[in-house]
Amino acid sequence: MPEVTINSLKALATFKTLYEVGSASGTARLLGMTQSGVSRSLAQLEGNLGIQLFLREKNRLLATPEARELYDEILRLMGNIEELRHSVLALKEFGTSRLRIAAIPGLCFGFVPQVVAALLAENSRISISLDMMSSHDVQTAVESSHADIGFITLPATSPQLLTETLLVTEAVALVPDKLELATHDVVEVSDLRGQHLVISNQPSVSTNPLLELVAEHGVKISGKTEANIGTISALVANEVGVTVMNPITAKDQLSRHDHVKVLPFMPALSFGFGIVYRPEWHESKVLASLKHKAKETLMNY
Repeated sequence: MPEVTINSLKALATFKTLYEVGSASGTARLLGMTQSGVSRSLAQLEGNLGIQLFLREKNRLLATPEARELYDEILRLMGNIEELRHSVLALKEFGTSRLRIAAIPGLCFGFVPQVVAALLAENSRISISLDMMSSHDVQTAVESSHADIGFITLPATSPQLLTETLLVTEAVALVPDKLELATHDVVEVSDLRGQHLVISNQPSVSTNPLLELVAEHGVKISGKTEANIGTISALVANEVGVTVMNPITAKDQLSRHDHVKVLPFMPALSFGFGIVYRPEWHESKVLASLKHKAKETLMNY
C-alpha cells in the first residue's frame, strides 16, 4: 500500500479539482499552480498508486473508470473529515460528540422529540440517537452504557444511577364527546360503572392502577380493551371506551379533531417522570443543557 504523505494528500486534492474541471490549465488557474505543476502532481499520483487516472487524447484528459472510483472515495473521505470536524467542535462545547437517549413510550410521542429538537437547535453538531423502551429497560440500557441518559417513570429502581425528578402530575380522564360522561366537570371513579375501559397492555407492568382502583371501589365496568399506549387515545377517539392516563401523553397524542374531552379524574392517580444517568455524567454540559430544555418544554404543558 502506498505511503500517505502530505504531498500525496495535496496530489489527491489536485486530482479532485482536475477531475471536476477536466483540464490541466483550468485546474492550474483555480489552484494557483502552473500547468506543468498540475501535470507533474498527476504523474506522481499515478506513479504512487500504480494506476492510470486519465487518458490523454488530443490535448484532452479523459477520466478512466479508476479515476471515477478514486474521486468517489475522496468525496467520502471529505465527508468523514467534515463529520470529524463537527465532532471535535461538539466535544469542545459539550464534552461529547454523541448522545444516546432512551425513553419510555409515554414521553416519546411529543415531549422527548421536542427536547431533542431544542437541544439540536442550540448545537446541531452533536449526534443524537433516541430509543423507545419500558422504564425498566431504559434503566438497564443506561446502566450498561447502551444509553447515556434515560427518561423513566418514577420511582427509579436502579441503585447504580442518579435520578432527577422532572415532573409529578395527576392523571386525566379521556372521554369520547358523545358519551354523557363528557358533560361532567370531573370524572370520579364511580362514574366508570358500566363503562368500557381502554387500558395499557405494558408487559413490564404487573398490575394496572386504574383496574386496581375500580376494583377497590367496587365499580363494575362493562369490559376492557388492552392496547399499546400509542393507540389508546385513538381508540378513545373512535369511541371504543374511556381511559385514564397521564396528561403529557394525552396532550401529545390528541388533536382538536379527535372529539375527546380531557377531564380531571378523582381520586387522584399520580404519575412521576424523571431523568436517569450514570454518575460520571453528573457534570456533563450536554446533560445540563438537556435538563434545561426539558424543563422549558414542560412549561408548554
